Amino acid sequence: MENNETTSTTHDSHGVTNGRLAKDVEEIKIPVPWGHVSGKWWGPKNEQPILALHGWQDNAGTFDGLAEFLRPNVAILSIDLPGHGFSSHLPYGQMYYIFWDGLVLLRRIVNHYKWNKVKLLGHSLGGAIGFLYAATYPNEVDFLISLDVVSPLVRNVEKIASLTGDYIDKFLKYDLLMLDCVPCYEYDDMITIVENAYEGSITREAAEILMKRGMQPAHERGKYYFSRDPKLKVSFLGVLSLDLILQFASQIRCPYLNIRAIPGQTIHGENYGKVLEKVEEGVRRFEYHEVEGTHHVHLNEPEKVAPIINRFLRD
Repeated sequence: MENNETTSTTHDSHGVTNGRLAKDVEEIKIPVPWGHVSGKWWGPKNEQPILALHGWQDNAGTFDGLAEFLRPNVAILSIDLPGHGFSSHLPYGQMYYIFWDGLVLLRRIVNHYKWNKVKLLGHSLGGAIGFLYAATYPNEVDFLISLDVVSPLVRNVEKIASLTGDYIDKFLKYDLLMLDCVPCYEYDDMITIVENAYEGSITREAAEILMKRGMQPAHERGKYYFSRDPKLKVSFLGVLSLDLILQFASQIRCPYLNIRAIPGQTIHGENYGKVLEKVEEGVRRFEYHEVEGTHHVHLNEPEKVAPIINRFLRD
């Protein structure tokens, strides 16, 4: 049963960054009906944090560098979404609907902390979840910052219909994958696999940052396995069509910052601009910036992204 207590575990602080003492960071656990959601609380504990949401198959570590570059008085709560990082996986038999799951989880966290409003920062999937939340609760969001994303992935109805059966069959396959059948690798091999899987979007150093929460020691000494739920690979049922996304976009009212990486991620195509224009029509304050880098520029080169966010928070 869910309760109203957030459990704290290890507390840590880092050295000097940017000429100042780096922010303290504390591991937290938020109870949910199927287990817990893990996260990292950066900065002051007496300030309501910006709730930071990572991308698909990433984890809370994606904001480690960025958190250090933000203003000292800015608190950030970076969570591992269900099935990612140190957070509990959904139960066996339960399929992930990542956009909708994230929307409901976000509401749980807001209720857990009894926040009247929430401050949102999201990359990729996390930004898409923030988009849905800001549209669903337009009067309960202080601001939304989206990194290299504007909305959930748009799929045309023909594509949705044609892929449904394949996704269901793959889900049933992954649902039977027990822990003792999960592939295990030595540390260097694991980092190489991650680096290659992102196809140039992350550096090797960034891969090591993500794997601090993205892998666990295996029973076989010296080897590791990925901590994320394999079922996340088939979590794209429930994607939205363009007309529905545009309707959500029209409901967003909060101050809005979008930072797009160039070349970044290209799968959103011309829909990125279409949705962005619809958001701009309705929000109280709108900013759009482009920075040179990959889809994970905030992780690889946080110094490019942080000044834009700091100005947005200060203005």
